Amino acid sequence: MRGRGPRGRDPRQSFEDGDTDELGGARDRDRRPDPRRAEPGRTTDRYSATRSHQPLRAQWDPTSRDDTRVRPKRPERRTKKQSRLGRFVSTYGWRAYAIPILAIVTVFVLVDAFRPDDPVAGQTGSQSGVADPGFGALSKSTDGTSVVGVPPKGDGNFAKDLPTGALPDGGFFTPSGAGTWHVLPGTTGQVGQGTQQVFTYTVEVEDGMDTSAQGGDDSFAKMVDQTLSNPKSWTKDPRFAFKRIDQGDPDFRISLTTQMSTRTVCGYDIPLDTSCYDPAIDRVVLNDARWVRGAVAFQGDIGSYRQYQINHEVGHAIGYFQHQPCEQDGGLAPVMMQQSFGTADNDIAKLDPEGVVPMDGKVCRFNPWPFPRG
Repeated sequence: MRGRGPRGRDPRQSFEDGDTDELGGARDRDRRPDPRRAEPGRTTDRYSATRSHQPLRAQWDPTSRDDTRVRPKRPERRTKKQSRLGRFVSTYGWRAYAIPILAIVTVFVLVDAFRPDDPVAGQTGSQSGVADPGFGALSKSTDGTSVVGVPPKGDGNFAKDLPTGALPDGGFFTPSGAGTWHVLPGTTGQVGQGTQQVFTYTVEVEDGMDTSAQGGDDSFAKMVDQTLSNPKSWTKDPRFAFKRIDQGDPDFRISLTTQMSTRTVCGYDIPLDTSCYDPAIDRVVLNDARWVRGAVAFQGDIGSYRQYQINHEVGHAIGYFQHQPCEQDGGLAPVMMQQSFGTADNDIAKLDPEGVVPMDGKVCRFNPWPFPRG
């Protein structure tokens, strides 16, 4: 028989209102204070079906609503909500300003770099609104042509009247050689489009010439190749291309020649050292005296003068026989102007009063390139 608690009551049975245990304590649970009543949002029903097993704050079902819970009032925002731009600036600091500025500068540089150039002389260059110097008429044949590039005979009184044409003082050069030339070994690929003609050339040095003071034969050959392959040279015109060979017959021979041999080939009626092109022997004759010392009238460095020598005489070889005057006072001299004698029209006009250069007072600045603005 099952045991009975005090007063014969079954301990499994709940106490009724007003009952007491053996210690005399009250059993009225409804009158005992419930600590959960002090917490806002808590239900007083211990056996509620919806809340009996929920944790104190988190819920297993976050979508369920607890209408009995009292939510505290949200504090008022004292600072203005920051925009996306503001957050970006505060995060990256000075970089936020540098990035858009660099982007704008990059766009301008790219636009300027890819601006199309006109390869025809006399058109506006890509670097400025000033036109490149132009050229004379292009001859398609050199057959039967006499030596090109020599100064006119003049009246014999030019030396004291044209000091700009005199050979300046400078380094050592070989006065005379054997009068024959040897081909320097070396070839290049084609440079330029050559829509009309691909010119082949050799690089040669006169026998008996000492070029050690100038860096040797190889230095001369390198200067020739680099000048003709420069974008400012003749290949800027898509009609022309060049290719160096060291065997066979070239279209012309670019030859470093002693002072006396140059006078023999080019003439010395006016005693001014010059260079020339002789189509009878297909030879571009570059005077070594000028190569070493340059010219008084040419105000550039000796490297620029050598580039002028090459481009000017090769210009004769490809068909530009006629010399040119200064086109614009203060502008760049045309490469086919006789800059060894002067960059002022008046100086050159004294050599040939009946020639193409007028006595108009124009003075140009030295220029070694056919297309100086690239």
